[in-house]
Amino acid sequence: MHCLIVTIISSTLLFSFGDALLAPCDSQIYCTGEVLRQVQMAKLFDDDKYFVDMKLTTAPEVVLEAFANLSSEFPDKAVPSSEIKTFLQTYFEEPGNEFEQWTPSDWHSKPKFLSKVSDSKYRSWAEELHSLWKSLGRKIRDDVRDHPELYSQIYTPHPVVVPGGRFRELYYWDSYWVINGLLLSEMTETARGMILNFAYLVERYGIVPNGGRVYYERRSQPPFLPLMVESFYEATGDKDFLRQVLPALEREYSFWMQNRSVNVVTSELTHILNRYNVPVDHPRPESYSDDVELAEGLPTEAQKQLWMDLTSGAESGWDFSSRWFIDDTGRNNGSLRDTQTSAILPADLNAIMCRNERLLASFHRSLGNEEKALEYEKALSARIKAVESLLWDAEKGAWFDYNLVNKTRHHSFYPSNLAPLWAQCYSKPEMSDQAVHYLQDSGGLDYPNGIPTSLSDSGQQWDMPNAWPPLQHIIIEGLSGLHSAHAQELAFSLAQRWIQTNWRAFIKYEAMFEKYDVNGDGKPGGGGEYEVQLGFGWTNGVALQLLDQYGDRLSSGGRVPVCSCALIGLVYPVLKSLF
Repeated sequence: MHCLIVTIISSTLLFSFGDALLAPCDSQIYCTGEVLRQVQMAKLFDDDKYFVDMKLTTAPEVVLEAFANLSSEFPDKAVPSSEIKTFLQTYFEEPGNEFEQWTPSDWHSKPKFLSKVSDSKYRSWAEELHSLWKSLGRKIRDDVRDHPELYSQIYTPHPVVVPGGRFRELYYWDSYWVINGLLLSEMTETARGMILNFAYLVERYGIVPNGGRVYYERRSQPPFLPLMVESFYEATGDKDFLRQVLPALEREYSFWMQNRSVNVVTSELTHILNRYNVPVDHPRPESYSDDVELAEGLPTEAQKQLWMDLTSGAESGWDFSSRWFIDDTGRNNGSLRDTQTSAILPADLNAIMCRNERLLASFHRSLGNEEKALEYEKALSARIKAVESLLWDAEKGAWFDYNLVNKTRHHSFYPSNLAPLWAQCYSKPEMSDQAVHYLQDSGGLDYPNGIPTSLSDSGQQWDMPNAWPPLQHIIIEGLSGLHSAHAQELAFSLAQRWIQTNWRAFIKYEAMFEKYDVNGDGKPGGGGEYEVQLGFGWTNGVALQLLDQYGDRLSSGGRVPVCSCALIGLVYPVLKSLF
């Protein structure tokens, strides 16, 4: 390996890109301050998110003054739980009042894709999934626009489809699969409105926040907005819409390059890659007590660094995972307290950025701006070189996260190791063949209900035994796009397995879940900071996409054997000789 020097990061890996360290937002109720601290540490609710989603009944300054007066009546200004309950009853309303009933006007009962699903049981199920969009639709009340100081909800002008469960508001990367599902359901106007909401947020904040709450506004999520626009443009061919939203895509791209990038110098070149790196050194408001308790006993600066890395982990969408652990020896090991997200260059984030650069070039070319197209193609070429220099391991045949602490790759299995295959972020065709072999030998295909998020049972939700819809789809789409009968058949086998998992759980529980257990006979996943959630936006979107893509072959009968992928491997030499 090249001798590497990380030039932008100090020896302590503290933030150094220019931004001052910040609070999650400017609200002294929803993001910082004594009201937040005392309410959350009193643990009056099962989920810390409940409090920060509550609406104020009066102006924030009145609430703050009332709490200051209340706390002055008690020793050390520590308000008893019973008094906090009474205070909340006076000055806050239950969550959910920020929305009004809304049924998408472009929903209709018989979208064309349903006719492509030949299995009658799956077709009936697909009709139910299509109907779920109506229950997941939300419209923000005008009062949020007129009195934003009373809400943690961020106003957006168009209705949205939300994930479901505790996730009452819009979320960023979830919405890519939601929008793909909406487009299959021929709900073009709803999809258009969601993309316009994201463009509106970029205009306001310079980024798409993690979700539609003020406490999310200084962190983002995997930047899927250009891919949403790609899906919409492919479905509609609407160049005027492309022209309208392209400035927001460019502004978001600039944010990631200016505020979430690292220069890494090898003996040959200076490479620029991206990371998740949020300059917020406070506990996350929606998980406040968890973050405070996790950091107990650490020195002040170490607490702040941990909170920054937890917030950066939330920005990754993988909150949380052994993937972000770096122990005292610099290895990918440890526990949640060893989270060092900002010290890792993620394979999937850089694959997304690679795909975004290709898309931005394509969008500009479609609109006749060849100069801009060439600019993004140059950035794409540079990124592919950087990815191949730092993340690609030719011996193992895959791409791996890069550890900035000890300047090595993390060789543990994660589905994200295949993200550059999906993004076509590589220069040599043989790399795709190597990556397929890596996947087959990784142990990730050994489970009946999908590909696990890792092979480490850490207790975190983005680890074993959970399988997440977007990761299944990224691998399936990556494999299906290869010019290889072997890879395409493997993609179908994984799709069949995943659809059966979703369907069997739906029959058993009458619900779709955000994640599933790779073991057993179709059940929701678990672990992490909250109970498994129903809904569920991206799960529905991925299922509809796979039902659309493979509807003529998918079968609800029987069970896909775990050995099916190994069997494909046995016939691979024969297939290769034929194609």
